[in-house]
Amino acid sequence: MAYAKLPSDTPEKQQSTEEALTASYRASMRIQAMRMDGIAYEASYLRHELSQSQHQLSIWQHTLSWRLTAPLRIARHLSKGQLPTGRKISDVYHRLQEIYQDEGAAGIRFRISHRLARSSIGRAAERLFERKPAPVVTNADDRSKKTTSSLTHEEKINQVYSAHISQERLKDFTPRILIIAELSLRQCAKYRVWQKEEQLRSLGWLVDVVDWRETEEALSALQVCTEIIFYRVPAFPAVEALLKEARRLELSPWWEVDDLIFSAEDYKQNGNLASLDRQEQEELLFGVRLFRKCLLSCDKAIASTRVLAQAMQKAGIEHTVVIENALDQQTLDVVAAIQREGVPQHDTQCEIRIVYGSGTRTHDADFRLAATGILAAMQVDTRLTLHIIGDLTLPSEFDAMGDRVQTQTGLDYAAYMKLLAQADITIAPLEPTIFNDAKSNIKFLEAAVLSLPVICSPRDAFMQIVQDGKNGLVAQADAEWRDAILKLAADSTLRSTIGDQARKDVLGHYSPEAIVKNQVLPVFGKPDVQQAPELRILCVNIYYEPRSFGGATFVAEEMTRQLQRQENAKVAVFTSCPALPERGKSSIRYCMENTDILGVFTPSDHDSIAGLDNTHGTQAFKKWVEAFRPSVVHFHATQGLGLGCVRVCMEKNIPYVITLHDAWWLCERQFMVKADGHYCFQEKINLHTCQLCVPHARHLAERQILMTTAMQHAALLLTPSAEHRALFIANGMPADKICVNRNGFLWPKSPHAPRAAGQKLRFGYVGGKEEIKGYSLVKRAFESLKRDDWELLIVDNKLNLGIKSVYTGAWKTQGQVSTIPAYTRETIDAFFNSIDVLLFPSQWKESYGLTVREALSRDVWVISTAPGGQAEDIEDGVNGTLIPIDGRPETLQMAVENLLDTPGFMQDYVNPNKATLATFEQQSAELGSWLREVVHVSV
Repeated sequence: MAYAKLPSDTPEKQQSTEEALTASYRASMRIQAMRMDGIAYEASYLRHELSQSQHQLSIWQHTLSWRLTAPLRIARHLSKGQLPTGRKISDVYHRLQEIYQDEGAAGIRFRISHRLARSSIGRAAERLFERKPAPVVTNADDRSKKTTSSLTHEEKINQVYSAHISQERLKDFTPRILIIAELSLRQCAKYRVWQKEEQLRSLGWLVDVVDWRETEEALSALQVCTEIIFYRVPAFPAVEALLKEARRLELSPWWEVDDLIFSAEDYKQNGNLASLDRQEQEELLFGVRLFRKCLLSCDKAIASTRVLAQAMQKAGIEHTVVIENALDQQTLDVVAAIQREGVPQHDTQCEIRIVYGSGTRTHDADFRLAATGILAAMQVDTRLTLHIIGDLTLPSEFDAMGDRVQTQTGLDYAAYMKLLAQADITIAPLEPTIFNDAKSNIKFLEAAVLSLPVICSPRDAFMQIVQDGKNGLVAQADAEWRDAILKLAADSTLRSTIGDQARKDVLGHYSPEAIVKNQVLPVFGKPDVQQAPELRILCVNIYYEPRSFGGATFVAEEMTRQLQRQENAKVAVFTSCPALPERGKSSIRYCMENTDILGVFTPSDHDSIAGLDNTHGTQAFKKWVEAFRPSVVHFHATQGLGLGCVRVCMEKNIPYVITLHDAWWLCERQFMVKADGHYCFQEKINLHTCQLCVPHARHLAERQILMTTAMQHAALLLTPSAEHRALFIANGMPADKICVNRNGFLWPKSPHAPRAAGQKLRFGYVGGKEEIKGYSLVKRAFESLKRDDWELLIVDNKLNLGIKSVYTGAWKTQGQVSTIPAYTRETIDAFFNSIDVLLFPSQWKESYGLTVREALSRDVWVISTAPGGQAEDIEDGVNGTLIPIDGRPETLQMAVENLLDTPGFMQDYVNPNKATLATFEQQSAELGSWLREVVHVSV
């Protein structure tokens, strides 16, 4: 095969791709703007309707009849055990009772306070009451013995999605670390989350960070990570669900923290608790239990200090490591900016500034440890002033200092550092408790990097770096604090000497490079990211097992199996998934037949624009591409997944191939059928004609840009039939870029069972209830038959999605009509053995017609419309009957009656043209060869 393709590294190709991406993004922006306009209009309309209804209700509520009947309405609701909103009083009562017994008032307040960090009060309340209690299993033994055959369709699907995935499969994915974190505490997030992200990225890791309250986002992120860290996360039900999912994916989770908040015994030693009211104390201590539970639910732990690590080991986590709080690029950039801009100077002959960064009011007890010494020093040296940054309740004795004491709150980090840089002396007092020994030495780092001298308490983390009198001063008793302050106040040279040494020591031990090399690298290592030697194919299709639906899905599934068997090839799949229980709209990774699959939630069918350009699907696809690192992407049916996936390939310079299974790439209605169900017979698409067909669709021009861009920049286009290829060539696709790759199918395992003598002629229809497939023609044609010497089996192919769509009870026929579920790989032969004639009255030029080939290979006669791909293997009068696409039931009726009038002809019928039919082996061999050529040319 030869087809036109520019090498990927030519300037012409790069310019072409950039221009195409620009055009595609512009069309995407316009199309999404139209969608938002439509949503806004609908919302405005609904608000108007709501306003009118509320106004009308208000009028009614002020009428005499409404007031008189109020007691009757209340009595009616109470008699039903319901509130006026429809909620059962008993349910609300028992749910509240359950929550209070389980958590108590402190637990409820703790839960809401955490959610309020990211949610409105209304959302917090909703989430609280929407949390469902765990289901009660009355007979666990009976449930565990439930056989696969007795499971419902939905249970079988959920069983696939809930199955555990071996940790071995992670070896195929790009190393990626997910940090699920508490992000509302800014300073904590800076040092333990964003700093960790920076450190890991410097080693080559991909890193995602998600707030633990964003459950759906976190669940989706879990699907593509190879390591997971839970930072400062309590074991609320949503977090337990994340932990459960981590176990399903056989990840080994870390739990990380930088405070001793998981031991109630040690936490109660924190004197700062006394500065809080009783309610806040209850909430904090309740949180300790939840933090401990989450810690013990993980396999490994990361501590910020050695004392904290010892406490984690004491709690029961044997594998515990220390990664200290350190300097990061943000801090270094802020310091560099301060040095460039200069620090506002003050006359140290008149003022010596002591600065204390409190942060929050939970440091009141810590400050009191040094307060007496600070006050005594200020009384001795009247130049001394005290500057508090953050919330702090000062002892009343400081009132006498007047404006020599100043407080500044509400600063961001850069502003905080600028104010700190104006200090002459900084202090870091901490109570002598194990809680404080577990704390890190951030206050020392922040001051030292600014070359400021620090006076600190002899807590463990400080003593790992501070050398008394050389790079800092240590104080514990009141007199020690007083003397240390006065010593530094009296000697500017000493202040400079100690500050400069502190900066040197901190940069040597806590610089980003030092921490990464000495602490992060030994724990996480450098990720091994090498381009795999095998051909890595990413198959993309809207449906996939266990939600198989449609011919394109069947082909995509079989090509995955066949390509997976080819030497030096590996295949992964990107598809859709339903909204699964307790997962919402999150994506899910699962495995079938040694194939890794990512399912992403897709928008509803009625939102055509969202299905055309699905931003949620695009982001999930991008992450999946980064995880699997495909050599080539093979797009099948992508409606619902969106064309943003194609742009990802273009941006990442990944060659892609599109199999054009139908006319979705040209037609908004997908099958080139008008609203009345008739084929539009367009060859070269005219958007003016299309606009008349779908007048509500304002986005057709933008849609065409998106589609054309995607097809033109594909490495190769494939069609299953010559007829379908001709359609796309007529619409501007280069003939040397589009090839026919005929679909294979499941060939019979045994010969077709002959029809018994005298048995009624048996017809079968597999097209579903869609008008385009000719369902109504079949109904009207068979209702018009004035004879009963026939049987008709109708397959309801949506039953595989858990939906019943075909109802034949109202058919008025003389013969017998039955509805059956769609056949499977195991039951396909049995289905075709149960019929003699396949009805395929499609009302458009089908791209292929898989069912037609399945029937022809099994010696089943086919009545099919022509022209179209469905008719290319049918020789009229030899192995089937061809009828025109005219939308007339009389045409189909005549073809049926001709067969009914010659029953002997069908008695021992054998298709003489079976040897010309395609096989999956032929299709996959051809496809695999082309995919390898595409990758070779693109390199």
